[in-house]
Amino acid sequence: MKPEEKQHIKSTIERKITKAEREIKELEELTRPIEPENAIGRVSRMDAINNKSVNEAALAQTRQKLQKLQKAMTNIDKPEFGSCYKCGEPIPMGRLVVMPESTMCTKCASK
Repeated sequence: MKPEEKQHIKSTIERKITKAEREIKELEELTRPIEPENAIGRVSRMDAINNKSVNEAALAQTRQKLQKLQKAMTNIDKPEFGSCYKCGEPIPMGRLVVMPESTMCTKCASK
């Protein structure tokens, strides 16, 4: 991988980490407990509980993505970064730009 490609991926990872951290803060706010004495109707309360569940799932997913991005940032300077861990072939640059946390090429990931 060329140094300018690595730098491009590094800046992409930094942007995605910042975005994920911001999303986590917002989702943590949305997943706070719903107060039982809250003066909302029964249907509105059920909607709030349902939305809380959806936001909790999104929060877990975003936290997992953040961990993968942080791991990618840690590994970016290692020689094996950008190579598929299954077949050893280079991961296409386009895939790394879109999903810098990728550890497999598209061929191995689709199996």
